Amino acid sequence: MPSLNWIGKEAVTQHHKQVSFRMLQPVAELSCGEAANPENENLIVQGDNLHALKALLPRYAGQVKCIYIDPPYNTGNEGWVYNDNVNSPEIKRWLGEVVGKEGETLDRHDRWLCMMYPRLLLLKQFLREDGAIFVSIDDNEVGNLQALMREIFGAANEVATIVWEKGKKGDSKLVSVTHEYIVAFVKNNALLKEKNIKWRRRKPGIDDVLDFYEALRKKHENNHAEIRKEMMAWYRAMPKTDPRKSHKHYNWSDNRGLYFPDNFHGPDDGRESRPRYPIIHPVTQQACAMPSTGWRWEEDTTIKALKEDPPRIHFGKNHTTIPNRKSYLFEIDVEPMLSVFYTDGRAATLEVEAILGAGAFQFPKDSDVIADLIGMVTDEGDLILDSFAGSGTTGHAVLKLNQYSKVPRNFILAELDYSVAKNKTCQRVRKAIEGYVPLTGKNKTPVAGLGGSFKFCKLSPEPLFTAQGQIRADVTFAELAEFVWFTETGTGYAKALTPSPLLGVYKSKAIYLLFNGILKDRGDLGGNVLNNRTLAVLPVHDGQRVVYGARSRFDKTKLARMKLEFKQLPYELTVKSWV
Repeated sequence: MPSLNWIGKEAVTQHHKQVSFRMLQPVAELSCGEAANPENENLIVQGDNLHALKALLPRYAGQVKCIYIDPPYNTGNEGWVYNDNVNSPEIKRWLGEVVGKEGETLDRHDRWLCMMYPRLLLLKQFLREDGAIFVSIDDNEVGNLQALMREIFGAANEVATIVWEKGKKGDSKLVSVTHEYIVAFVKNNALLKEKNIKWRRRKPGIDDVLDFYEALRKKHENNHAEIRKEMMAWYRAMPKTDPRKSHKHYNWSDNRGLYFPDNFHGPDDGRESRPRYPIIHPVTQQACAMPSTGWRWEEDTTIKALKEDPPRIHFGKNHTTIPNRKSYLFEIDVEPMLSVFYTDGRAATLEVEAILGAGAFQFPKDSDVIADLIGMVTDEGDLILDSFAGSGTTGHAVLKLNQYSKVPRNFILAELDYSVAKNKTCQRVRKAIEGYVPLTGKNKTPVAGLGGSFKFCKLSPEPLFTAQGQIRADVTFAELAEFVWFTETGTGYAKALTPSPLLGVYKSKAIYLLFNGILKDRGDLGGNVLNNRTLAVLPVHDGQRVVYGARSRFDKTKLARMKLEFKQLPYELTVKSWV
């Protein structure tokens, strides 16, 4: 397979391995709802996304179902949008440190590729085997991005490049460019095919239609004639561009739900043997008119449909009308996403400005579109990651999805700029959770909160290890446990509810950690030494065991007899090839 090359590539291909592991430090005053939900999994992390991803990796490696990122588009126009500035002080400093003096004179496309490569390598490690990644981009870097992702994720795992038309008129002397792209890849396409996994999104506007219908059912106590009158009037009042109007033919209902009387004529394919049998009208008790091509269903299928309560056949006023099958909206509420779609780009800006104020953020992404992407590939309880958080669109999108979920999805957002993270990312998600009064526009009707919570974190200024290679004195047992587990397994560590020296069992091997007095200090360096006393109180495991601690009192022969492997902290705490 062809590979992409650029100036500076050699300097960044292994750079993600050299980035130090840091700790996450919660900031209570910027968090939201923590008191009500101490086990909250939603995170907003402020800091360089390379360092943020390395800090998150020991806990979340292999656990993320969906990644969405909106990285710099690299338009060459420094003032276009805050994160498109590949000459920003942060990026220039990083290039100088990593690439060297070449970084000062690289072409802007080389700089962009140097920035993206190690970040994509780390992001790949977060994905579950059935996970997916979506990357927004425009014409400036779409070709480079596609080649880069084929190299990192594998060409066999490319799904599509989706075209998002965002306007009907663009400014150009030659071609009016009104679109951008979403490049989609999966972690393991072969696995998705093996499991016959299909991506489906909620049809636009469908939830509002079903909610309105349910309100009418309560109002009219299942008087379906009155429900239909109000449904039709509601649809008529909508502008043609309203996505809810596309469901206007769903205006009939029965006690099962809202439906459309769809024909079940046999296809006009020349077959002589199409099912032809009488269907008796329930009022006139005469055989109904039959389509010239016969029925789509065999007679036994129609008999079953008629026996259901309510019947799944829709009849006209009398037998002279050909009956129809009932197509219920709640049963066909999803569809595949099209590779080309239109959503007016102005809607996203209006939503953000209503929350944060006029001019608060240029060219944000549409939270409904991102919710469609996420909802298409995730299930309830799944984890979503965005390492270019910006205005917080991904967090807002996840909160919108959670309105219709019994088990909420969770998000992790990382944002480099402290001011943006504090005043835009954090504030938007907070207001989406708590509700807000629009700051712009004529309509000042309060918008109800979506509920939820998040923890705001900064990165520790110092890495996990000191310059001398020692574990920092302020590192907790729980923090080191994540790193030990990741070191051994390459997977994220789910925090135990009750602290225990036994971190867990992975592929039949039990992993133990003796650190920070986990054994309530049984002497000999605070219980951090493997000896007869500590061994006697370690949770039992009948199989291979590995113990991390400060020191061992057993020689290698005795350790081997006991099926024990000892690794000394911090010297043997080394990350393997998966980082």
